[in-house]
Amino acid sequence: MYVVCGKTDLRKGIDGLASLIQQDYQLDLYEDAVFLFCGNRQDRFKLLHWDGDGFLLCYKRIDNGRLKWPRKKKFEP
Repeated sequence: MYVVCGKTDLRKGIDGLASLIQQDYQLDLYEDAVFLFCGNRQDRFKLLHWDGDGFLLCYKRIDNGRLKWPRKKKFEP
């Protein structure tokens, strides 16, 4: 599992998030991994995962509360 620290534009879809992973972090999208992204507001996040025959993109909005999301721009496994 990888947490993409910092703020990510959550308007991006599968292609935009996949491009971010490949270009900014030089990681293999097709490995058995989950990538987590958080936007400006810390009550919403996206998950990107290759499941063997396609990408799975999940979006979560928390009704009450917020995530404590690391804002320093680095990649942590």
